[in-house]
Amino acid sequence: MFLGTHTHNLDAKGRLAIPARFRDGLGADSVLTRGADQCLVIYPPDAWRSLCARIETLPLSDHDARMYRRFLFSDAMTLEPDGQGRILLPAELRRYAGIDRNVVVVGMDSVIEVWAADAWEAIHQRLDAQADEIIGRLGSMI
Repeated sequence: MFLGTHTHNLDAKGRLAIPARFRDGLGADSVLTRGADQCLVIYPPDAWRSLCARIETLPLSDHDARMYRRFLFSDAMTLEPDGQGRILLPAELRRYAGIDRNVVVVGMDSVIEVWAADAWEAIHQRLDAQADEIIGRLGSMI
């Protein structure tokens, strides 16, 4: 389970140190890809396989299904953490997420989101302002 928010800086090579408390939950075949709201998402192997299985059920004849597959898989990559628990964030993924140097790593239970610090701040402010509304709308679903 991934919980909490951690602020980090990329090094000069574009590497991100994964928070120590998150490293045990990531396996050798964890995947990094684009996520909603212009963040990046790290999927542990089980979460990735589960998502892929659900996507496989979507009909290829559906335009949105094809577009989602392209969105998710085209820049996806298997992570290879170094001995210090750092992962490389490729330039194309950093560009997508607007990540320059300051990064926020957010535990989202079964996955990890990686945000540009300023983008996370904007999302966090919106969440603070809209939390009661969102809870009200989703309350009956959870």
